[in-house]
Amino acid sequence: MTNQVIDDVIARWHRFLAGELPGGLAELLADDVVFHSPVVFTPQRGRDITTVYLQAASRVLNGAEFRYAKEVLAGDTAVLEFETSVGGRYVNGVDIIRCDDAGRIVEFRVMIRPLQGIQAVHEEMGRLLTAG
Repeated sequence: MTNQVIDDVIARWHRFLAGELPGGLAELLADDVVFHSPVVFTPQRGRDITTVYLQAASRVLNGAEFRYAKEVLAGDTAVLEFETSVGGRYVNGVDIIRCDDAGRIVEFRVMIRPLQGIQAVHEEMGRLLTAG
C-alpha cells in the first residue's frame, strides 16, 4: 500500500467533516469496520454502528473551535490530533484511522484527554445517542 491511499482517505474524511462528501460515511467505511470509543469498553463492529458513533461524535466535537493540530500519515494508518471545546471544557484527542487497499476505513480509534474533557464528551454523546 502506498501513502497515496491513506492520503486520499484522510482527504475524504476532512470533506465528510466539512459536510462536502456526497456519499458520506458510506463512502468511507468498510462493511466490517471496527470502532474503538474512548468511553465504550467493547469495540463496535460494522458500518452501521460505526456510522452512528461517528455522526454523533462529529456533532459533539466538530464545532467552531474544532481543529486538527497535527497529522501523521504512514502506510495504511493516520494519526490525527485534535483540539476542541465541549460544554466549555477543553478536549484534546487523537483519531487513529487505518484503511485497506481499496481506500475504506477498517479501523477507527479515538482517544481523548483530559478527564474533564472526556466526561463532557461522554455526557454529550450520551444525550445524542439516547435521543435517537
